Amino acid sequence: MRNWKLTAADPGAYTIAADARSGPTDYANDHIWELSLAGGEPPALAVKTTYGLRARNLRLFPRFVEGDTGVTDPENFSELPSVQRFYPNYLALSCMPFTGIEVRLEYWIPESQVIAGRASIKNSRLSARQLCFEWSAMLSATGGGRMVPKEIETVTVLCGQTDGLAPVLFMTGGSHFGSGPFPALAIEIELQAGGERTFTWALVSSKSHEESFAAARRIAARPWEKEIARLDILNAGLIEIETGDPDWDATFALAQKNACGLLVGPTEQLPHASFVVSRQPDHGHSPAGDGSDHSHLWSGQTALDADFLVGFMLPASPEIAAGLFTNFLSIQKQGGFIDWKPGLAGQRSGVMATPILANLAWKIYQATEDRQFLDTIYPNLLKAVQAWFDSAQDRDGDGIPEWAHLMQSGLDEHPTFSPWQEWSQGADISQSESPALCALLYNEIQILIEMARLLERTGSVPSLQSLADNLVSAIEASWDEASSMYCVWDRETHLSPSREALAEHSGSGEIYLQRAFDEPVRLVISVAGSDTTPRQINLFIHGAGSSGQNRVEHITEDQFTWRLMQSRVTSQRVYAQLESIEIRNVAPNDVIRVEVVDMACQDYSLLLPLFAGIPSPERADQIIRQALSNPERFWRAFGLPLCPLPTAKQETHPCSNTSILWSSLIGRGLLRYGYRREAAELVNRLMAAVISNLKKHKAFAHGYNVETGAGVGERNALQGLAPLSLFLETLGVRLISPFKVALEGHNPFPWPVTIQYRGLTLLREEKKTRVTFPGGQTAVVKSPGPHIVELD
Repeated sequence: MRNWKLTAADPGAYTIAADARSGPTDYANDHIWELSLAGGEPPALAVKTTYGLRARNLRLFPRFVEGDTGVTDPENFSELPSVQRFYPNYLALSCMPFTGIEVRLEYWIPESQVIAGRASIKNSRLSARQLCFEWSAMLSATGGGRMVPKEIETVTVLCGQTDGLAPVLFMTGGSHFGSGPFPALAIEIELQAGGERTFTWALVSSKSHEESFAAARRIAARPWEKEIARLDILNAGLIEIETGDPDWDATFALAQKNACGLLVGPTEQLPHASFVVSRQPDHGHSPAGDGSDHSHLWSGQTALDADFLVGFMLPASPEIAAGLFTNFLSIQKQGGFIDWKPGLAGQRSGVMATPILANLAWKIYQATEDRQFLDTIYPNLLKAVQAWFDSAQDRDGDGIPEWAHLMQSGLDEHPTFSPWQEWSQGADISQSESPALCALLYNEIQILIEMARLLERTGSVPSLQSLADNLVSAIEASWDEASSMYCVWDRETHLSPSREALAEHSGSGEIYLQRAFDEPVRLVISVAGSDTTPRQINLFIHGAGSSGQNRVEHITEDQFTWRLMQSRVTSQRVYAQLESIEIRNVAPNDVIRVEVVDMACQDYSLLLPLFAGIPSPERADQIIRQALSNPERFWRAFGLPLCPLPTAKQETHPCSNTSILWSSLIGRGLLRYGYRREAAELVNRLMAAVISNLKKHKAFAHGYNVETGAGVGERNALQGLAPLSLFLETLGVRLISPFKVALEGHNPFPWPVTIQYRGLTLLREEKKTRVTFPGGQTAVVKSPGPHIVELD
């Protein structure tokens, strides 16, 4: 990766951790480090960890002393740090602490509990120089301890103790305990003109100082050049992109590095490496010892996240992508059920995986062209799709499945269905049917049909096509001309009513409604408690159904789910008339609200029929012009909001955030219908948000506010990485191998783009593409194609 120079006014931070592509990582005891290049908490230029909150922090940093002058802060260096190379578990940078003293610092994490480094110091002046190099370690332990000097086997090291860990810092070259202001190992250096010295250090954090010391000395003795050469080979498949904007180039490089850095495992519970959503110094420690108590960020892999992550793995690491996919099949049940979020400690959610696994598998096939892979997995994928149409997922038996939980849909927040947000109705999503779920299933079925024909296993094609036709009919029936969008509908009435407040009441008693509706409605009833004690609520709804027959629905306390001081419940039945609602066993100050479930709420998942290719070209154009690219609705300065709200609300409301993952799916919908320039503009807006956050915080975010571009959520989260895959698809480039590339359309971006991949160089100009293969052979393409450019 090319250099990315940083200044003191532009502070940087790089996360490095053990790389699961080169060997297993410890899911339960994984030490993640972050290197601060400048600014931030002093001392600067420190690599630091908290051991997953087992320590307040441990910081390692260099100190350079010449004469009476000692420097640690890059602001006081003669030349600021410049990143030379970065991989998920390796970072190299250069700096010049004093004029004529050139320093190269390398950091490498070969194993989960190890960090090692190398310092090369060169005198580029014409006269000899005398220096002292100190490698410092500042520990703020949970028990208040610090790093102290100790001799083990006659070797001076620094030792610490924190929450069951015994870190030991070892350095080659005959180091001694430093006399500076920080605990450090120091070496006196005399450098002749042009002279250079190199030192290796290692810090291991095992259970005892003796164990840590033995491992640190072993790591420091490993052949550094060979190890780094292996890293170069491992990372040779990362795609180098050169656009007309250096910020874009650096961002795409960082996104690939961060994506690979999210890989962890494998374990006995999943046969291949999996991934976490975010991997930061505060993560990685499992008090239970097996990872079963990790937070939701580390508790398993979802199909939607895996589909997005694979976009960074291909074409360089097809075996990693196939492993992520195979993890899902490894836990598939006999009837086809695949869990939504299988984890490395055996975690299971109990609900079905989002139907996007065939899409994921097809990406792997397109990158590998391995028909044997398809032949092996096809029966599993067929069962997985068929399982969506059994009675457990299709509760009303109409051939249209329902989500069981909001998280299956990939939407963390939703104004209608979020059970954990006060501003949401918290309605039961299983009482609705969604164009998004139908579109995902339709896409899966179309891919299965294509696989079946490729494999000449067409026996299931007619039944699959019948399912697909039924899904399309349901989606088209939900079309709303006024909003130019498809709508969620009630699973019983197949209608999409808007939210309406019906009543508010305090304490136990009876709410008299005496209300008739033009069309039957479903109710959501919320109880805002005056304290956190769960209530033993009994509730009776008196009314009539669409047939006019009177009914009484009894809702018991076990149907209410309490979160802090609030609980919501959705009626199991719909009502054409409401007489009254009787409430028992709530406190006098508890507030009960009764509303119509809002099935008319718009969100960007309702644009997924574009991704699946369901609307006619005319209807797709209407959706894109009137809704998606309408600046009063979804087309905002920094991307697509979850829900289109007025601009004033977009700046603060959680629904005003955009997801790179979701935007990538919708962007593919734009490309599917030929809206390449609109897709390019979407990429541009997303990149503006991502780059702004990187410049301010040197981190990706989980999501980005569509009005301000401000990052929200976890640092360096998977869902907020730069849209590399969408960029390449919009550019019209699909890399298959160093000797084969697919091209389509023309370059819609305002500058030429150069792509380098394993010796292949591709120059994509506005209306001409030059492909140079590793052996120097070239091909020039001028027409929009599609084309397969392959070396004979």
